[in-house]
Amino acid sequence: MDVAHLVHAGRESGRLSRVMHATVVEDADRAKPRSLARWMRDPFVHFLAIGLAILALYALVAPPLPRPPGTRITLTEDDLLQIRMAWSAKWLRPPTPAEMQDLVAAKVREEVLYREALAMGLEQDDVIVKRRMAQKLEFLTEDVTTLRDPTTTELARWYATNGTQFAIPGHVTFRHVYFSPDKRGAQTEEEARKALAQLSGAGASSDTSQLGDAFFDRSYYADRTPEEIAALFGTSFSKALVALPPGAWQGPIESGLGWHLVRVDAATPERVPAFSEVDREAVKTAWIDAQRAEAKRRAYEAMRAKYEVVLPGATTQ
Repeated sequence: MDVAHLVHAGRESGRLSRVMHATVVEDADRAKPRSLARWMRDPFVHFLAIGLAILALYALVAPPLPRPPGTRITLTEDDLLQIRMAWSAKWLRPPTPAEMQDLVAAKVREEVLYREALAMGLEQDDVIVKRRMAQKLEFLTEDVTTLRDPTTTELARWYATNGTQFAIPGHVTFRHVYFSPDKRGAQTEEEARKALAQLSGAGASSDTSQLGDAFFDRSYYADRTPEEIAALFGTSFSKALVALPPGAWQGPIESGLGWHLVRVDAATPERVPAFSEVDREAVKTAWIDAQRAEAKRRAYEAMRAKYEVVLPGATTQ
């Protein structure tokens, strides 16, 4: 094959390559619209487009995200004023700038530790924390209670039902003969009864020093209230004593110290004064306390109604 034939064959080969390349490109261009059309008809593409549109709209109208809770500590002017007042009340002078800086740092430290403790859940199952929070809630419940001044009619009506708390205690004047269990043992009560027989008909001025045992305090008490008697002899002795009629030796009555023969010389019973006799402000204060207690009771009942209590082995309360 001569050179002319080789050149001609090369030219034909190049032309054929260019025709084939153009055909491939043309076929690819014709295939693009068909692939795009199928892609645009896909339901997943529609769903994705709607979701992106919603996200874009939310980004435009939604407020900015807040800072994570607990990362900002703000002290107001009132907070600083309270810090200064607390310092001044204790030291009777305002804090210096350096002292105030230390006080603010201590306040911030307390808040940081408090928030970190909450974040760690340290308040859970803590009896002291629960009790303190319950007390604070009770205080807030009491504090929000709005109480008005009662009228005289309201006070009188309330006093008619609750006047016993203003009762004037009775007074007892008595003398006693003491019998010591330490000296007489199991026969103490019986020997006191025998001594009572000897005192039958004896007056208040009779000598009783030879009948009983020495008492550490005294044998005669004038104008003592039941509370004062109970403080020395015990509640049961006091109740038994004030129930005795005056004018005769009686007993024996047991106290926390031993046995006693007693003679009541005079007794003034407890008395509830009339409403006109009592201090009106004292009654008003008691009325307000009662209203506050009732408000707290109602508030607790409302909160209690939200919960059920289940005890081990018991039905729900």
